[in-house]
Amino acid sequence: MTEPATHPIGTPGQPWGATERAEWRAGQVRQRSYADDVLATVERLAGRFDVIPYGELSYGIERFPLLALRAGAWQAGLPGVLVTGGVHGYETSGVHGALRFLDQHAATYSGRVNLLVAPCVSPWAYERIHRWNFDAVDPNRSFRTPSPAPESAALMGLVAPWLGQFAAHIDLHETTDTDETVFRPALAARDGKPFEPGSIPDGFYLVDDTENPQPEFQQAIIDAVARVTHIAPADEKGEIIGCPEVARGVIRYPLKAWGLCASLTGARYTTTTEVYPDSPRATPEQCIAAQVAAVGAAIGFVLERA
Repeated sequence: MTEPATHPIGTPGQPWGATERAEWRAGQVRQRSYADDVLATVERLAGRFDVIPYGELSYGIERFPLLALRAGAWQAGLPGVLVTGGVHGYETSGVHGALRFLDQHAATYSGRVNLLVAPCVSPWAYERIHRWNFDAVDPNRSFRTPSPAPESAALMGLVAPWLGQFAAHIDLHETTDTDETVFRPALAARDGKPFEPGSIPDGFYLVDDTENPQPEFQQAIIDAVARVTHIAPADEKGEIIGCPEVARGVIRYPLKAWGLCASLTGARYTTTTEVYPDSPRATPEQCIAAQVAAVGAAIGFVLERA
């Protein structure tokens, strides 16, 4: 019998401690620039949007300013819409989709919604093309108080003044082949659990909220994205990444119980997008365009019901 592969860090069956986390961190290599890719774009957009600093990450000798953009002053009576990208730093199209939506489409909704965009929640991970932060913590399981991830805590602080005023929150993500080859094996090793192989769906899908399902909202987004790229089919079990498909390209998670980003505003309409950038049927440009289409559909849906 072939023995299951073990992760190179740690001892099978034992959760990581400080030594293992430090070993993991030492293996993470900076591969791109948050300053060049994100901050420079924010600076270019600053003439058209309010730039809101909402904290700074301090990891070793590195400093990462956290910036959000707002489309004008917050106006009482208008629905709030939060767009977040880069909660997982390696999910590239979420970051660039959020920025492109601001650049090319936000003006369409001027005076109609209170739009707040945090384009890159996890800049250290963005530079390393990784899911976790500096401490091997997943920010997208950390939206709770107290939060173990400073990225998540900072974002919660950003939105706190407007809680109760958000109609929608769309959190932009990707599901990649490396989820199966890199991140899930690392997660199992970190937590001292056996790795259970899964599958990666080919196409775009959404994650609705088990406790607050909004099928019409999800459908509006799926319909818009289907004009840009293909929607992920369910597998032979009728599932997408191990969860039952409840509608075409839609699954549900208990967002708040799992500490997921899409839960942080308590908005009525929430979703997490999942683009598949490794598909032979999708280009990087299509992935960004899919995120842009999803945001536009989400806002359009809210405005139709305002």
